[in-house]
Amino acid sequence: MTSLFLGLVVAAIPAAAQDAAVPPQIETEDVPPIPEELTRTLARYDSFRSAGFAGWSPVDNGILIRTRFGNASQLHRVYRTGGRREQITFFREPVSGRFLPEAEDDSVLISMSAGGSEQNQIYLLDRDDDVLTLLTDGESRNLMGPVTEDGSLLAYTSNRRNGRDTDIYTVDPRDPDTTKLVFETDGEYWYATDWSPDQSRLLISRYVSINEGYLAVLDLETGESRDLPLDDEQTYAIGDAEFSPDGKAVYLSTDLDSEFLRLARLDLETGELSWLADDIEWDVEDIEVHRETRRVAFTVNENGVSRLYVLDAGERSEVPLLPGILRGLEFSPDGSQLGFTLYRPDAPGDAYTTYIGQPGLLRWTFSETGGLDADEFVSPVQIQFPSFDGQIIPAYYYQPKTASADEPAPVLILIHGGPESQYRPYLSGITQYYCNVMGLAVIAPNVRGSEGYGKSYLKLDNGPLRENSVRDIGALLDWIDDQPELDASRIAVSGGSYGGYMVLSSLAHYPERIRAGIDIVGIANFITFLENTSAYRRDLRRVEYGDERDPEMRAHFEKINPTALVDQIDSALLVAHGVNDPRVPFSEAEQIAEKVREAGKPVWTVYAANEGHGFRKKDNADYLRAVQVMFLQKFLLD
Repeated sequence: MTSLFLGLVVAAIPAAAQDAAVPPQIETEDVPPIPEELTRTLARYDSFRSAGFAGWSPVDNGILIRTRFGNASQLHRVYRTGGRREQITFFREPVSGRFLPEAEDDSVLISMSAGGSEQNQIYLLDRDDDVLTLLTDGESRNLMGPVTEDGSLLAYTSNRRNGRDTDIYTVDPRDPDTTKLVFETDGEYWYATDWSPDQSRLLISRYVSINEGYLAVLDLETGESRDLPLDDEQTYAIGDAEFSPDGKAVYLSTDLDSEFLRLARLDLETGELSWLADDIEWDVEDIEVHRETRRVAFTVNENGVSRLYVLDAGERSEVPLLPGILRGLEFSPDGSQLGFTLYRPDAPGDAYTTYIGQPGLLRWTFSETGGLDADEFVSPVQIQFPSFDGQIIPAYYYQPKTASADEPAPVLILIHGGPESQYRPYLSGITQYYCNVMGLAVIAPNVRGSEGYGKSYLKLDNGPLRENSVRDIGALLDWIDDQPELDASRIAVSGGSYGGYMVLSSLAHYPERIRAGIDIVGIANFITFLENTSAYRRDLRRVEYGDERDPEMRAHFEKINPTALVDQIDSALLVAHGVNDPRVPFSEAEQIAEKVREAGKPVWTVYAANEGHGFRKKDNADYLRAVQVMFLQKFLLD
């Protein structure tokens, strides 16, 4: 999409005199009115849609998908490839869910929270009688876990007992009165990953950090759990895990004796661990086991691109994919097909299936891109640059077609959250707008601490090493300075959650090199963040960031907190936050905006009363994108 084409679109629709309306749940300060013309030019890019595979129908060959046609994502039925979408949920809040196995009435389990609070409740939607039954307590945080193959039992985690500990419960989805507490925790985060074939045991996993995890088997009759240690001397991470078809072993991924999560089979009787794909030196992500065919499917994150493999009768084969990110892997009921969502750099995320042993993918949904010409989309290239200590930092670079040595492009640096996340290329409407309409180059670095590059790389920003990841941004600024097609005098940074902290810290450390920063649901003060984040996640975050109760760590936080470095910030700042955020408290936004504003720097704020950790409702998200465009136009381009 070129600026010329966009100009034709705008010319075809006369500009209105009035400004665009602010969504009713949003409160702003110092944000100028948004011209109606801007909302029109953005409208096609705001209209990018995706459709996520959410499971196979137990009664026919159709599938369930999750997509958005209104203000929030809902569940839809699709009966054949490329067929019409039949919406089956109609709520004001975003919904996720899955079919109830073997349910001849097409019943669906759904999960939903209110206003971004993440206090998810689980329901059964009986489609025959159009009855919605609440399965949880209506108040606490509940996360849906595995369901037995006959659909008679659901396992889920809930913090209903005290708001902090995530215990494991089971329930018959047809009878909420059967709810039973089966595993009580005490300061540890456990969750169920799979049911044994005879439904007498649960495979449960304990998450300590992205670098440390443990497995156990819970006997539901006795209530006793049996630990499944992989090694008594080493600390290791656990990824996905499922029972074998006979229930005598577990398929899992772990980084034991490796930099990466490898596929293994653990014999439950002998404790023997067998490596099944140790020639693959990248992280194994999803694992799916089909009990009747005994097939095992798994995905690998190979330098940001998903690869799909199937183990069948001991033989491994790769399923050819288009380059992209694969999510939601699931066998069809008869085990002959696999379904999944594939997000591509040049196309929206859509639902696909493939027959095992046969070439080709079947595309079930064809999501829209606002009518824009896909051939004009900018795809990223992978780059690398050395940091201050010689560490090589990977990144993705979207270069606008207008960039040249004669007309160097301004740069927007996108910093992911986590911090143990990874930027992987996918089609984004706002990124395409930045490149094709505003002429910005967009660079998304995977600074130290990002996943996907080995456990040693993951640990490089832990605790007192936190600011080394900020220095990686400084190294990226140096790299930009060496590129003739990029304008190093016009750089902005944007990030969400932990990426918001990175934005604020980068503004403080490189005030003369960065013109503007966009902080979305970001951390401004590690001490107040850890003290005020939801109780169920506080200890998990202390493992990653450090414990604010420790005097030495607290002193370190007081030194690196962006709120303590406000006098070093000399750039314009946009702060956006959901009032109901359970992860990064809303108070983080309030305190940094107030302090930077008091220091005399320009600050725009966008606060949404019906959002949490991010803006998930379309009207709010569209408005925020328009504000971001205006902010960058004023403080980066003008």
